Amino acid sequence: MELPKNLLPDEASPEWLNKADNAWQLTAATLVGLQSIPGLVILYGGMVKKKWAVNSAFMALYAFAAVIVCWVGWGFQMAFGDKLTDFWGKPGVALDDKFLLGQAFLGYFPNATMVLFQSVFAAITLILIAGAVLGRMNIRAWMMFVPLWLTFSYTIGVYSIWCPDGWLAKLGVIDFSGGYVIHLSSGVAGFTAAYWVGPREEKDRARFPPNNILMTLAGAGLVWMGWTGFNGGAPYAASTDASLAALNTHVCAATSLLTWITLDTFIFGKPSVIGAVQGIITGLVCITPAAGVVQCWAAILMGIISGSVPWYTMMVLHDKIKLLRHVDDTMGMFHTHAIAGSLGGILTGFFAVPKLSRLFYMVPDWDKYIGLAYGLQSGRTSAGFRQMAVQLAGVAFIVCLNIVSTSLICLFIKLIVPLRMSDEELKIGDDEIHGEQAYALWADGWRFENSKHNSVYDAEEFPSSVMEKTPRHDLQMV
Repeated sequence: MELPKNLLPDEASPEWLNKADNAWQLTAATLVGLQSIPGLVILYGGMVKKKWAVNSAFMALYAFAAVIVCWVGWGFQMAFGDKLTDFWGKPGVALDDKFLLGQAFLGYFPNATMVLFQSVFAAITLILIAGAVLGRMNIRAWMMFVPLWLTFSYTIGVYSIWCPDGWLAKLGVIDFSGGYVIHLSSGVAGFTAAYWVGPREEKDRARFPPNNILMTLAGAGLVWMGWTGFNGGAPYAASTDASLAALNTHVCAATSLLTWITLDTFIFGKPSVIGAVQGIITGLVCITPAAGVVQCWAAILMGIISGSVPWYTMMVLHDKIKLLRHVDDTMGMFHTHAIAGSLGGILTGFFAVPKLSRLFYMVPDWDKYIGLAYGLQSGRTSAGFRQMAVQLAGVAFIVCLNIVSTSLICLFIKLIVPLRMSDEELKIGDDEIHGEQAYALWADGWRFENSKHNSVYDAEEFPSSVMEKTPRHDLQMV
């Protein structure tokens, strides 16, 4: 029996190409990209004080663009290419059709799809780091930080854990979709960068209300729904394991949200919308290293833990530990990503199911991926404890890597430009840094309307004499 014409191989669809897998992987990449643009752009823009909305959104937008260019220029090959050391690949471009149209190292789709999928993962990691330094990092320093950190930190973590030749990959660490590579890395790197950049202006740090909670919720919703691609794309196939990963992701996030707002209600008397957002994020982060290798009931337990432990570290422990009080981590990335990511990695080592690990890894030695709970149940206790030890080694490596690399990068940048904004920029915010305001009415100032970046109103149509003679409340009606 002959195949339908649309399934017959040709030059554009070689025999190794699985069209369904390729379509899903491109869809997953788009969903992950939407988590950043516009997801985190509008989440950051709504969650910060009004005077920092533009700057916060711009930091995310710039990072997304810069990472993609660096990724095809050298980053992808350093993360997944030919071996340079046990923790790093050789730099190389991913630009020519001979490479991009060839089969990816995993999956039945071309390298172009893999490069795209991994580029949006890299981009969101840098954007998450930005969350720790919003409201005071010099924009020029940030523009230098992004390519440097991608090159000298992110690619090392990826190669070590996700590349088949990486040393932690060979040990058998389980990181289904980036609990270590993305979330633990961004949480530790963000906290470290916040230490070197220094705190916000004292007035901002004392009171930093979100300027638009509904916009924050919209951003959080895009991040949550986009996680279907984040974790569902990790198997590199439109498979049963991808379906399980997507379901576990939403179950854990929902449970974490409910746990967080329950604690808020019982302890503080009111459920907090911002608290609900934090609960969503910690649940998503926690399930990420485990999404497709644990049972759905385990995802519920992980949601309870991810909604309570980071809640405790953020709402209670934070004020009791001097270092946490001293470092100005604007969005609490240490709690929502470093703590939640560590929890996820450790709980993966406890709950990972051998059968599900086989479905995900599809390698001859799949039986080494066994959670401690199943090791104790099946009499393979030593294998279970070994997996826990490997998971803890992964946590230790990522923490040390990001403290050292982020510190060295910040100190290097400091030799060239200040890490922190000037006092005037800290006081004024967006208008001083970008010449733009997030919610600027015409009445908000002649200086803003004459910015070269804002030409909505013609100076001849609204001359300065009009500005001087028109009452402020009338200007809002013009």
